[in-house]
Amino acid sequence: MSGTLSSLALILGLYATGVFALPLPAKPPESMALRNVVSQVNDDNTITWRLWAPAAKAVEVVTGGTPESYVSHPMTKDANGVWSFTSEVMKPNLYEYFFNVDGFRTIDTGSGMPKPQRQVNTSLILVPGSLLDVRNVPHGEIHTLSYYSEALKRERQLHVWVPPGAEKRSAPLPVLYFYHGFGDTAWSALTQGRVPQIMDNLLAEKKIVPMLVVIPDTETDAEGIIPEDVPPAERRKAFYPRNALAADKELTQDIIPLIASRYAVKNDADSRALAGLSQGGYQTLVSGMRHLDSFAWLGIFSGVTTESVPDFRVTARLDKPEGINNQLHNFTLVAGEKDIVTGRDMVGLKAQLDRKGIRHDWQSYPGLGHEMDVWRPAYIDFVQKLFR
Repeated sequence: MSGTLSSLALILGLYATGVFALPLPAKPPESMALRNVVSQVNDDNTITWRLWAPAAKAVEVVTGGTPESYVSHPMTKDANGVWSFTSEVMKPNLYEYFFNVDGFRTIDTGSGMPKPQRQVNTSLILVPGSLLDVRNVPHGEIHTLSYYSEALKRERQLHVWVPPGAEKRSAPLPVLYFYHGFGDTAWSALTQGRVPQIMDNLLAEKKIVPMLVVIPDTETDAEGIIPEDVPPAERRKAFYPRNALAADKELTQDIIPLIASRYAVKNDADSRALAGLSQGGYQTLVSGMRHLDSFAWLGIFSGVTTESVPDFRVTARLDKPEGINNQLHNFTLVAGEKDIVTGRDMVGLKAQLDRKGIRHDWQSYPGLGHEMDVWRPAYIDFVQKLFR
């Protein structure tokens, strides 16, 4: 064994000193303009995806927001080793995609818009012409706050969208707390959810009232509650309940007091909303029902619910429909018609609310699954209902 280790050390040493130099990958020819190497949106709203991979044997660009909606598009290689594919005309939206290079999944290394995830494997590209664009309107600010969570005993971060002109306002603002979904990060709501652009544009159109949007990290990463440590089949049983309890303590003990100490905000329930998508929808249901007297607006977008992840406090609260109806100004439920991830959860929750006579707004998005094409429109609709 010692001889094997010595040989290995010698070989690694030869590589390190350059005796066995590993060839560096070639680079695109200097004569090639950058636009001929990278993906882009064309003037006619088609998208041309490009990837420089001269040694690859087969490359595809895969589009779609969920595995069920993935579509593979074979790409063609030119004489310079650049693979490309041009789409049909695309409607204004933010699209997800990745490349399949000889069976290897990769993000677009020529793009500056990776999808924010705990394990990054997807890129984004924006076709202009919607509320998701940056427009020539007054812009709010994004504040990133670092804090020590007493509930979690660890350093944490969250983001806050602050409306333009807030520093000159004397009147306190209402607050929306918004949770992202499983596997994403708090940056997802900003980069992929397009919260800053949506809020800037809706406010400029006078379709929403000025408010703060607080975006915590849905994953607590508390000791023993790491999502990557839990197999998908065990997630609803072993991860969601424990993480939701930890996040609930963080919200009530750390986050809400932090926001009250840093900003001029209203502290009554009528001025506080809670919403989230997917796992964040479960967090909304758990925290919203456990602390019903703290919120008057709840939005659950394609959420995991107590249909598959029971919570006895939520169940007890739902058994008192009159209190919920008296407290909530709006209780929004949203799901994609073809959602195979949380569709049953949402339909089951809706049926339960119907049976108990709990008032709610229900929206099913035809032909869509567990994806941002549901959650961004749902968010746009929900924020226009708030604090009026």
